[in-house]
Amino acid sequence: MAHRSPRARRLLLAAAGLGLLAALAPQQPAALAAAAPAAAEEPAVLVGAGDIGSCLSDGDEATAKLLDRIPGTVFTLGDNAYVAGTAEQFQKCYEPYWGRHKDRTRPAIGNHDMRTDNGGPYYDYFGEAAGEKGKGWYSYELNGWQVLVLNSTCDLVDCEDDSEQAEWLREELESSHAKCTVAMWHHPLFTSGWKHGADPRVKPFFQLLYDHGVELVLNGHNHHYERFAPQTPDGELDKVSGVRQFTVGTGGGGLNGFSKDNIAANSRARNADTFGVLKLSLYQDSYTWKFVSPATSTFQDQGADTCH
Repeated sequence: MAHRSPRARRLLLAAAGLGLLAALAPQQPAALAAAAPAAAEEPAVLVGAGDIGSCLSDGDEATAKLLDRIPGTVFTLGDNAYVAGTAEQFQKCYEPYWGRHKDRTRPAIGNHDMRTDNGGPYYDYFGEAAGEKGKGWYSYELNGWQVLVLNSTCDLVDCEDDSEQAEWLREELESSHAKCTVAMWHHPLFTSGWKHGADPRVKPFFQLLYDHGVELVLNGHNHHYERFAPQTPDGELDKVSGVRQFTVGTGGGGLNGFSKDNIAANSRARNADTFGVLKLSLYQDSYTWKFVSPATSTFQDQGADTCH
């Protein structure tokens, strides 16, 4: 038998101990382990909600305080200033709270924003961050992710498959080299909400996104939080290539609930009792999500997945 020095014996014992600890350590579920990013990678953060500024609610004050402690790019999902998106309402009902994050905000337009001059005060308030005035659709890049912002007020803009907006979306998707993509607009294709039903007019958008392997869609309009499993434009579960939709109409402009008898297929998480924001951490080939709400709320929803 070969003789080892005391130092060598100590190293062997330490290695054996580490091996035992590794064997006893709890293992991540396979799906989460696959989605978990490298520890050294720093993600980009995208955080926000829709249905925000109301002078009749203090919910926007509460959600703005959440943004105060979350760095990153702020998104909005439309209906930024109630009830008609006037210049006065942007100044009195949006500016006091979410307005302090204006310099890092990339907004989407909603139907309430377009009630005044087809959204004129919205474009004037957000400036270049809102894209070309009068359109409401634009794109940007964040940590290698493609971010697409659309205008879903389809009674005032054309949302058909051959529309200018859809053609722009198609060109953006086909010319992009991004591995991961998130798109956002106001009206959801899928919903369990009782106040506003699903809006089939945005299906051409969802179809294009699905055909090009997009990961995420973010919507507002219904004043609650709802997360769906990845699905096709026809609402069929598709764990391999499906698009995961979040409805995050919890920015502060009141809350409304869900249909008792008509919960949408593939709906996986729902809450209509608390205001809050959705925080997305965007890694090079994966993402995590977390619904962040005030300390008084007990509702939680978080998870992780890989890009297609």
